[in-house]
Order: sequence, then structure tokens, then C-alpha cells
Amino acid sequence: MAVKRHQDPDDNPAERQSSSTAFQEILKRRFSKRTFLKNAGLVAVALPLTGITNASSSINKSSSLSFNEIAHGLDKHLHLAKDYSAQVVLSWGDTLFSNAEKFDPNKQNSLSQLKQFGFNNDFVAYIPIPHSKKKSTHGVLIVNHEYVNSTMMHPGSPHAFELSLEQIDTEMAAHGLSIVEIQKQENKWNINRDSKYNRRITPLTEMKFSGPARGHKRVKTEFSPRGEKCMGTFGNCAGGVTPWGTILTAEENIQAYFSGNVRKTSEYESYKRFGLLGSKTAFSVWGKYYDHWNINKNPQAAMQAGWVVEIDPYDSSFTPIKRTALGRCKHEGCGVHVNKDGKVVVYMGDDQVFEYVYRFVSKNKYQPIDRENNMSLLDEGELSVAEFTDQGSIIWHPLQWGKKPHTKDNGFESQADVVLDMRKAADLVGATPMDRPEEIKVNPISGNVFAVFTNNSRRNPLNTDAANPRVLNRHGHILELLPPEQDHSAREYKWEIFILAGDPDSKIDNAYYHSDISESGWFSSPDNCSFDKNGKIWIATDGFNLSGKADGVWVSATSGKDKALSRLFLRAPIGAEICSPCFTPDYKTMFCSVQHPGDGSSFDQPSTRWPDFDENMPPRPSVIAITQDNDKIIGT
Repeated sequence: MAVKRHQDPDDNPAERQSSSTAFQEILKRRFSKRTFLKNAGLVAVALPLTGITNASSSINKSSSLSFNEIAHGLDKHLHLAKDYSAQVVLSWGDTLFSNAEKFDPNKQNSLSQLKQFGFNNDFVAYIPIPHSKKKSTHGVLIVNHEYVNSTMMHPGSPHAFELSLEQIDTEMAAHGLSIVEIQKQENKWNINRDSKYNRRITPLTEMKFSGPARGHKRVKTEFSPRGEKCMGTFGNCAGGVTPWGTILTAEENIQAYFSGNVRKTSEYESYKRFGLLGSKTAFSVWGKYYDHWNINKNPQAAMQAGWVVEIDPYDSSFTPIKRTALGRCKHEGCGVHVNKDGKVVVYMGDDQVFEYVYRFVSKNKYQPIDRENNMSLLDEGELSVAEFTDQGSIIWHPLQWGKKPHTKDNGFESQADVVLDMRKAADLVGATPMDRPEEIKVNPISGNVFAVFTNNSRRNPLNTDAANPRVLNRHGHILELLPPEQDHSAREYKWEIFILAGDPDSKIDNAYYHSDISESGWFSSPDNCSFDKNGKIWIATDGFNLSGKADGVWVSATSGKDKALSRLFLRAPIGAEICSPCFTPDYKTMFCSVQHPGDGSSFDQPSTRWPDFDENMPPRPSVIAITQDNDKIIGT
């Protein structure tokens, strides 16, 4: 993200207010049929099969979380639970092609970077090679490159506004995605640099639109006078994997790339609601050298960004498609699920304080043996936004043109306007402003949906609600959404609080976990999540270092006696966050990103030189592969 993920962006939308409700009253109302305890003056809630309290104690030895938990800490190294090992598979600058130039951090250039692994890697996906009998040891790795830290990337540690044209071109080339074939041989993952699958996708890669906004006048630019194609992708945060084997990559903080005076454009109101204020929110000077990123010279270019992009990793000639039916916002990710009726459901979070949770349900059904049919499923369907009621229900409000309030009276001339101004459309139906919606995924065992909210230090007593019950929510929380009879197209769900993150020994934090939470089992600022074959949730954080402890990965059961009992499995090096844990089909390898190690320091004087620990090499964002030393399933 172009601003540190654990910090609230400065470009907040207008404050929304609801009635003032005390924390204890919210929980009492929410759990009115449950047992309440008092502990150190705080309410403790007993969830079904799970005792939750703010007291710390040692972990039950009979816990289903069988690995040996590591301790909180903060240092230069990466730490793993006992009997686990991590291999660095790819680092910034590593070559992806056999004809690529070897990485030299002191002699970077754009042509070299286009054939090398990009900078800050976020989303990671592993997809088996088609028809391979070794699906868990031979596949394609797809990685997002969300943004760059100029001071960590270039010798001399220049500020982003001091870069030369060549440095800007190099940074552009370090954005986007890397796609590469990998294979595990002799217990080591290796890169096939001659693979037909290998590809770099950048902000300059030509793409095309599909769905309601394709060809609309508001996405027409100098690059695309007909509004049917667009320039590249950037600000790519999390993503998703479709059942038909494509990748969805989510464009998030695109406001950081466009400079100029937004007030002079016809899209001012739309940009303002998006938090895009030109030079006031830009963290780059791309617009100084290229008209496409200068809002005054190309006023509608920013309308081409903020979408979910579908990519076929099996076809290096495939033109990426921006699926506009999924709406335009600061997409954190896109969790894909096939509903019991065959329709495809996509859950999406808009990663900014006081923004919303969205859902898309396809019009047509997934066909397991008809990939061509599936490739258009995300172009037609119902887009909706969530209202979380204090009574524990979720109401999904359709964002559909022609039905009030999405009519011409409110400035919507077609469904294209609805998806282009999805935030405005959601405002009008009473969606619930949340505490930075991040990853939203379906638990493959229970079928319930887990929604991660990183934090919101701007929430105050006037705008708390049952789903966001804490003022100054510095630590974030996780909700469990329960669709009725596992129908993910239902108009109304139930919801539960799964975890309220923070220090369980702090009266200020009002944190809630399982009663057996250990001293290292608590965390702050959950960001990404994934599920293993047993339905346990793997939670990656970004912002725990504000508490003086490293970010990492925590694991928790999602049902039974250990529900909400989180344990620390992996700890990041100083300055880094961990992103996007994902598993091979046999669950014996877990890939994840180690993004921005050494963040807050500089190229010349880094706080760590992970992973190389070479005086001639700066810290390098990397993807790691974690395995159990006895070749067992991860987490068991």
C-alpha cells in the first residue's frame, strides 16, 4: 500500500455518525442470550463452545493447535514455530527469465526490472500446472507488487518526490504482478526461468474493460478514446483465485499515483468521495513525467483504476480484464465462492476507515467443464453492500440502477455510474461504515464467511455500533458471517464477533479471545486470512509493530473448544508485514509474502538486511515457502 497499511490514510471520506452506545451495552445487546462474566471490571462473553475472557493463561495442552507457539518479539530475523523451516523462493530483483540481467541494487534500471521479481509483494497464489500429477509440487506462483518504498529501493535513499525519470521508470516496472512457474525438487522450490507461463504485468501493460463501465464516456482517456481498454494495473493489494483457474488482483490505493488539481476536473465529486485529491494525496511523481497520471492533462484516467482485474496465469498472451461489474473502490481483495446453486459469489472489502463490505453474485452458474463460459461469469450479476444491524443481522442492499435510490434523480444515468461511484451508491442505502474492511473469505469447512477489519483510530463514541463496538479501534477485529443454510445469495445473514484484537490484559483495549489465550497469542491489526483443510484460520497482521512487537501469522480454530484461541506461528523481521498465507493442495507447503522488511529505515542504513544479510544488499521483500520438517501437513 502506498501508505503504511497500519496507518489510517489521511484522505478520509466525510464523517458518518450513528447513535452513541457504550461498549458493554453493545455486547450485552448483541449477546443477550449468553452468559456474562465480570473480569477486572470488563464484560466477558461466553460464546457457544468457547469461553472468551480478557484474562491471559497458559495454553491448554490438549489444544487442537499442536505446533509449539513462538514468543512475541521484534528483531532483524524471521522466526518460525519449532520443527518448521522457511525457504526464500523469490526476492525483489531475482530474475524470472533466463535472459534477464542479474540484480545489482546499485545499478537498477527499468529494462532489467521488467524481467525481475518486483518490489513489495503482497497477494500470493499457487495454482497447479494443468494436467500435472504433481499438483502440490509443480505449479504457477502469482504475486502482487503493491507499491514501492523509494527510500528503501534506491541508493542514497531519495524521497519519492526527488526521483529521476529513470528511477520513476524503474519503480513503475517494480509494480504490478510476477507470474512464474515453480517446482519442488529435493525438498527445495525452484524457478523455471524458461517457462511459457512466466510473465511480468505492470502499470504499462495494456488491459481491457468488461461489464457495465466498458465503453462508458467516464472511462474514455487519451490512451483509450473509446473507453474499451486501459493502461495497466498498480496499487495491487490482495486478490482471489477463481474455480476456473484465473487470478483476481485488487487495485487499492490508486489515489497515491495521480497528481494535479482535482477541483478542475468534471469528476471532482467522485474523486473526493474516493479519497483521491490529486497532489494532496499523491505519493509519487509519475504525473510529472507522464500525462496519464496527471489529472489535469488526463482528467478521467483515474476512473480507469480501482477495479478488480482478472488474469489467466496459464496464458502469457492473455489481456488482463478489469471486471467493472464488481465495482470501483479501494479493493483489498476478493474472496471467491461457488454457491450451492452454482452461482459465483465474490466478497470484497473497501480498505479505508468507515468504508463498506460488498458482495457480488453472478447471474449465471459455474460450469466445471466449461472454462469459456466461466470466463464471463463476473460480468453480469447483482452487486450489493452490507448493513450490519445491532440485532446481529446483515442485510445485503442491491446496488442496482433504475431502482431507488440509484436513479437519475441521484445522478445515476446507468449501471456504469453505479459501479463507477460504488461508494456513493452504498452511502444511499444505509450501508454500515466499518473499521477498514480487509480480507473476506469463506471457511471451506463451515461455509461461514470471515471478515477481517484492520483498525480505525478515528472511531469515536458517537459512531460506534454493534459490528464496530470500540472507540479508537487501534487493534481491529474479525467477524464471522453466517449465511442461512449456506446460501451465499440470501438477502439476510446473521453475524457474530469472532475476535476483538488487542492486548487481553489491557482494560483500554477491551480485547476478547478464548479464555486460554497465551501471552503471545494476542495480536493487533489483522490484515489477511486463509484457511487450512481443517477450517482453522491463519491470520496475517500489519501494524502490530505499533505495539512494539513484530507482525506475523497467528492460527486459531474456528469451532469447537478452541474457537478464538489464537497462537503465534510466524514472526516477521523488523519493519515487515506478513501477507497472504496460501497453501498447496496437499497443505504441506504454505507460501506467504514478507513485505517491506526494514520499513521506517533506509536503503543506506536499514534496520535489517533480511533475507540476504549481505552488506552489499539492502533488505528485500520476498515470498517464502514454509514446510514441516517431517513432511507433515502445515499446522499439525
